[in-house]
Amino acid sequence: MPKDLPAHASVVVIGGGIMGCSTLYHLAKMGAHDAILLERNQLTSGTTWHSAAQVRALRHSRNLTRMIQYSVELYSKLERETGQSVGWIQKGSLSLATNPDRLVHIQRQEALAHAYGIEATSISPQEAKERWPLMNADDVLGAVWSPDDGRVSPSDVCAALVKGAKSLGARLFEQTGVTGILTENGRVKGVETSRGVVMCDAIALCAGLWSREIGAMAGAEVPALACEHFYLLTKPIDGIQGNTPTLSDHDNHLYIRDDSGGLLVGCFEPMGKAIAPGRLDESFEFGLLPEDWDHFEPMMLNALHRLPALETAEVKMLLNGPESFTPDGTFMLGETAETRGLFLGCGMNSVGIASGGGAGMNLAHAILHGAPAYDLSEADAKRFAPVFNSLNHLMARAPEILGTHYEIAYPGRQLSTARNLRPLPVHTAHVSSAAHFGQVYGWERPLYFGRTAEPRLGFGRPDWFSNVANEVKAAHTRAAVFDASSFGKIDVTGPDSEAFLLHVCSGHMARAPGSVIYTAMLNEHGRFESDITVHRLATDHYRLFVGTAAIKRDMAWLLRHSREFDVKICDTTEDFATFGLMGPEAMRIARDLGAAELASLGYFKHGEAMIAGHPVRAARLSYVGEAGWEITCKTTSAQEVYTALLDSGATPAGLYAQTSMRIEKGFCAMGHELDSDVSPLEVGLGFALRKSGGFIGAQALEEMKKKSLNHQIVSLLFEEGDVVPLGHEPVSARGDIIGHTTSCAFGYRVGRPVALAFCKAGLETGHEVEVNIAGRRATARVQIGPVFDPEGLRMRDIG
Repeated sequence: MPKDLPAHASVVVIGGGIMGCSTLYHLAKMGAHDAILLERNQLTSGTTWHSAAQVRALRHSRNLTRMIQYSVELYSKLERETGQSVGWIQKGSLSLATNPDRLVHIQRQEALAHAYGIEATSISPQEAKERWPLMNADDVLGAVWSPDDGRVSPSDVCAALVKGAKSLGARLFEQTGVTGILTENGRVKGVETSRGVVMCDAIALCAGLWSREIGAMAGAEVPALACEHFYLLTKPIDGIQGNTPTLSDHDNHLYIRDDSGGLLVGCFEPMGKAIAPGRLDESFEFGLLPEDWDHFEPMMLNALHRLPALETAEVKMLLNGPESFTPDGTFMLGETAETRGLFLGCGMNSVGIASGGGAGMNLAHAILHGAPAYDLSEADAKRFAPVFNSLNHLMARAPEILGTHYEIAYPGRQLSTARNLRPLPVHTAHVSSAAHFGQVYGWERPLYFGRTAEPRLGFGRPDWFSNVANEVKAAHTRAAVFDASSFGKIDVTGPDSEAFLLHVCSGHMARAPGSVIYTAMLNEHGRFESDITVHRLATDHYRLFVGTAAIKRDMAWLLRHSREFDVKICDTTEDFATFGLMGPEAMRIARDLGAAELASLGYFKHGEAMIAGHPVRAARLSYVGEAGWEITCKTTSAQEVYTALLDSGATPAGLYAQTSMRIEKGFCAMGHELDSDVSPLEVGLGFALRKSGGFIGAQALEEMKKKSLNHQIVSLLFEEGDVVPLGHEPVSARGDIIGHTTSCAFGYRVGRPVALAFCKAGLETGHEVEVNIAGRRATARVQIGPVFDPEGLRMRDIG
C-alpha cells in the first residue's frame, strides 16, 4: 500500500466498493492516470463483499440495459486483461409467473429483451422444471428463460478492477478515512483525510452506505438510506451439482441459486427494515447485522413452498447485510446541483454488481467529458426534490423501495410512503373534486378526478378509463382546467438576459416582450438537455417554464453557463400557480370573468388580465390540442382564480387526460421522446432552431444536417381498440424490429389506442407496423404528425 498521499490528484474516488473500483479503473483507462481511491477500511468492506452478485442485463430502459451489457462484457474480459479471476459464471436466469398478471409482466420483459438485443424465451412450466428440478412447479403458469445472465465474485471483480487501474498509474489508499471536503465558491478543492489533505479537481463519491453523510461535508444532498437485506445460506444438499441458473420467484419475493453445493435464498420482502443513520459507524468493516428470523419467516415459508428440499436442509446462516436505497429505486450518477466537481456514484439499490461496470464507466466519462457516455437522466444525481433528503422521509420511503424490486410493473402504480410532502396551491379544491394523486418531484399532482376508490391495478383497460374520458370530452367539447402549478418557473433577469439565453437556448430568444417562445437547451453534441417554453416579460426579464422534475437539473445547467453574463437566475416555482384553461368554451369563460382582452392574444403571445379580482398573465398556447391559455398568477391568488374558472363552467382535468391529448397531438416530452441522446432534427423540431446559430450545440447540428437521419418520431394509431400499450414495446415492420414505443395512451378523441414511437427513418403515413404487447402482435398505422389535429395548427406554424 502506498505510504504517502499525493499533494494533488485530478480525481479523488471515495469508497472501495464496486462503484469506486470501477470508476477508478475507467478514469485511468480514459487518461486520468493520477486518480486515486480512498477507502476508510479495506476494499469491498461495506456492502460489496456480501452481495449476491447477480448480473441480469434487462432493465426497463434501453440505456440502463446497455449499461449492464457493458458490465457483462467488462467482467468477461477483465481476467484476460489483468490475470485476476472474477468468478464469472454464466448459467442464465429463470423468471417464474404464478399468477396471470405476473405472466403478462414477464412476457412484456421478453418482448423488451428482443427490442434490446437480449436473448429471452417463453417456456412452459414443464420446461422450467427441467431447468430447476428441485423446485415445486405445481402453481407455475409460465416462465421466461434468459440464458446470458450470470454472476461474479464481487471481491474478485474489485481486485481485478484495481489491478487494472494501478497498472495505468492510478493509486489506492486503504485505511484512509475522509474527514472533510474542501470547497471554494461552490466547487470542490480538496479532501481532508485521516492521513492528510489531497487537493483535487473533482471527487467521485462512491461511499455506498455513508454517501449521504460525506456528501453533506460538501454541502450536497445525497438522498440515500441503508436498509437490511437478507439471504439464507444452507450447507450442501442433495440435488445441487455444479452451478445452477438463478431462479427468480418474484411473486414470492425470492431469488434462489446454488452456493458451494447448497442454496442461497434471498428476498426483497414487501416492506424492508430501515437502518437509522449512525448505526453503521467507521468500525463497520466486513460487518453484518443480527439475524432476524421473525422478519424473514414469511419469506422462509414462501421458499419452503417453492423448494421442498429446504425442509431437511441444514442452515449455515441467515445473512443480514445493509444496502443503500434511494427514494425512487434507481442509483444516483453525475454531478450534484449544489457543489461543482462533486460527482455521485452511489445509492445502488441492490444492483451494484450488475450496474457497477457500466455505471463506473459512465461516471468516469461524466467527470472527464462533462456527461455520461449516453443518456442516463433517469439516474441523474439532480433529479430529487430537496424534500426527499429529509431523514424522516428516507426512513419511510427506503423500506418500501426495497419491496418494489420484485413488484409487478403495473401502469399507474404509486408509492404509498413519504406522501403529501408538497401540496399544490389548490390541493384542497382537488381533494374536494375527488382527485386521485400521483407524486411528481414531491408534488401531489392530480392524475384524474371523480373517483375516491383506489384504482385496481392491472394491464387491461383501467377502472379510471371513463373518468379520463369525461375529462378529455370536457376539454374537447366545453372547457377543462389543468393544474400545471408544479411546472418549474425560473426567472432570468439582468442586462445580459437576452445574450445569455441566446447562448444557452436554440430558439428565437430575441423576440419582443409579450412573446412566448418554445426552445430547447442543447448540449455541445446538439442533443437535448431540456425543452422549455419562455415568456419574455421585458427586455431584461424572461420567465422559463421547465418540466416539473427538471427544476434542479435545469437550474444547475443555467448557472453553470452564466458566469460570463450579467444575469440573475432565480427559481420562482413556488411563487406562481399555473392553470391550463383549454377547450371551445375557454373564450366564453374568459369573457364571463372580465378577461375579454385575452381573446385578442395571438398564438404564442402572452398578456395580462384580471380574474376574480387578481392579476393574471395568460399565454396563448396549448399542450393538448385544444384552444386556450396557460394562466399564471401569484400563489396567494391561486385558490380564488381556480374557483372562478370552475364556477364559470370549466371541468377539472388531470395528468392522464393531458398525456392522452398530448400523444394524440404528437407533442414530444422529455424523458419519453426527448433526452440527451436525441437531437431536435430526429424528432421533427428543427423548425424551432435559429438559423443564425451561436448557441450551445449549433456546430454539432450543422454537422448532423450534412448526413441522413437514422431515426424519426412517428405517431401510431392502433387498429384494435382493446390493446393497452404502455411504452417501451418493440415496433416491427416486415418481421424486423425497427424501434420502440415511447409514450402510449388511449386516444379518446380518435377512439383508439395511440402511441409515439422512435423508429428507424423511412416510415411514411399509412405504413403498417406491429407492436409486441406482452406477446400479442398488435397492428398499428403510422402517421407522420399528429393523429388528431382539430385546428390544423402545428407548433411550426405558431412557435
